[in-house]
Amino acid sequence: MLRTVVLLGSLTLIASAQSITGCRLSANQYDPNSTSNVYGRWGSPYSPDSINNRYGKYGSPYSPYSATNPYATDAPRITAEDGTYLGRYSANRFAQDSTSNEFGQHGSPFAPNSINNHFGLYGSPYSSQSPTNPYTVTAPVLEED
Repeated sequence: MLRTVVLLGSLTLIASAQSITGCRLSANQYDPNSTSNVYGRWGSPYSPDSINNRYGKYGSPYSPYSATNPYATDAPRITAEDGTYLGRYSANRFAQDSTSNEFGQHGSPFAPNSINNHFGLYGSPYSSQSPTNPYTVTAPVLEED
């Protein structure tokens, strides 16, 4: 009987740990794993795992892991479905691999691997690998270090 209680306590602890793994950076509001689904784990402004939660680890303007912190050091990484690294989803304009650094490789509107390049594979609203395509189910995923 005691082993069962300890096992259940361990499972509860593991299930409540915050993680962004499995989250899709996507404009698809119907995808359950999308950051745009306000009813899902990754898009709800009330979920502790959401980048849309202003008080959560990934959405707070003060957290070093947040996409909205303009000075974030460990913002979530963006990885395309094909494994291509697309930078960090960050509001930090000065970080080398931030998607907000318009002069950097991942934030430039002209770079081939930028989600800001509206004519590229990862930024076009018509590409299945783009976070701006509102119908895609293969949008890039967000990961933490």
